[in-house]
Amino acid sequence: MTAVLFTCAGQRVDIVSAFGRAGATTVASDLDPLAPALYHAHHRAIVPRVDDPAYVQALARLVADHDVRLVVPLTDLDQEIVSAARQELAPALVLAPAPEVCRTMGDKYLAHAFFEANGIPSPRTWLPADVPDDARYPLLVKVREGFGSRHIYRADDRAQLDFHLRSTPVDSMVQERCLGVEFSIDVFCDTSGRCLNAIPRSMIQSKGGESIKGESLADPELIEHGARVAEAIGIVGPANIQCFREPDGSLPVTDVNPRFGGAFPLPLAAGSRYPELALALARGESPEPRLGEFRAGVVMTRFFSDLCLVLGEDGELVPFAEELPEPLAAEPGQT
Repeated sequence: MTAVLFTCAGQRVDIVSAFGRAGATTVASDLDPLAPALYHAHHRAIVPRVDDPAYVQALARLVADHDVRLVVPLTDLDQEIVSAARQELAPALVLAPAPEVCRTMGDKYLAHAFFEANGIPSPRTWLPADVPDDARYPLLVKVREGFGSRHIYRADDRAQLDFHLRSTPVDSMVQERCLGVEFSIDVFCDTSGRCLNAIPRSMIQSKGGESIKGESLADPELIEHGARVAEAIGIVGPANIQCFREPDGSLPVTDVNPRFGGAFPLPLAAGSRYPELALALARGESPEPRLGEFRAGVVMTRFFSDLCLVLGEDGELVPFAEELPEPLAAEPGQT
């Protein structure tokens, strides 16, 4: 069984459990001893903050102790750090693109500049001092580095724009608001950056910047678009590409997160088999692309769950139940 280390595991029970069902030995790490994903892994570890110099050393010890062959960062918090620490984490494969890709995609203004330079459509975007008089309102004031739709403000005119730019506590940019329908595309690429699959989904409902209702779509244009964008960026492993289909037919990209998306359960249920592809890469295999091979029309609706803990005999927290909750449905193709 391939051992997989998940960093900043947090609440990503869905991802940790999916890899476990795919045959991996799962090792979850987090700063917070109450992070739910810790208790759905075969092994768990409390590690320092990501900005602590000892953070990478702690991960390297886990790699050695558990013979880890794959490291999967689950949030933006440490992705660039883990990507830059490939040598320290060897022989494990780090499932993330190069540090400069993480850095560029993490800064939404740099990402916009990259898109424009590489022929990828993107909404008109400016630094605060460069907004032209012909900008089309409403405009969005958006944080350059952040997640969860925090610090995003709508401005319907110049007065509102100036107010939000004065008031926002973070380094921001200004972007024209897209007029079309929003989509997300969950992609997965091999270690050479070749896209193995791209699964578009509708954004039926989002909360806090995360999709909580959506549907997988058989949309050849979005599949091709997602694959082209992923390969142009140099994605390794998973990424979530957010774009709009505008009235003129263009597909401007607004955001690329080079990690598993918040709506991971939907492409998984649609048959992505992304955990299996990741494990194949960790074994040194070269899976063939399977673009468009998934089930369309799978609808996801997410809900809250919980896990109760008590102190065990060794003084550590353990789940207060005979067994952990199991998924309500089997993996696609299983009974």
